[in-house]
Amino acid sequence: VQLVESGGGLVQAGGVLRLSCAASTRTFSTYTMGWFRQAPGKEREFVAAVSWSGTNTYYADSVNGRFTISRDNVKNTMYLQMNSLKPEDTAVYYCAAGWRATMALSQYVYWGQGTQVTVSS
Repeated sequence: VQLVESGGGLVQAGGVLRLSCAASTRTFSTYTMGWFRQAPGKEREFVAAVSWSGTNTYYADSVNGRFTISRDNVKNTMYLQMNSLKPEDTAVYYCAAGWRATMALSQYVYWGQGTQVTVSS
């Protein structure tokens, strides 16, 4: 399974970005999908996850209410709508695929290469 992120960039604080994660697999709908991020000098951290059907979503406290995760199982694509961005959201954002909707990195089997998000103050 190959995952390719896109949509990152430079935005001012308060701005919006929409990340996409395209999956090269016909079994995309069987996977739980997640977004993680890693800021310079920090560990990779959980951002959001969505169940295989899209019915259940999970968020880190730091982004809850600002970010929205979704997926389109016809297009084999997952999204992260990021609103009210803050400088502390600056990081490389990674998408991942696994079989459990969890915050634990170890539960995700496939990872993308990441896309840079930079929020200026």
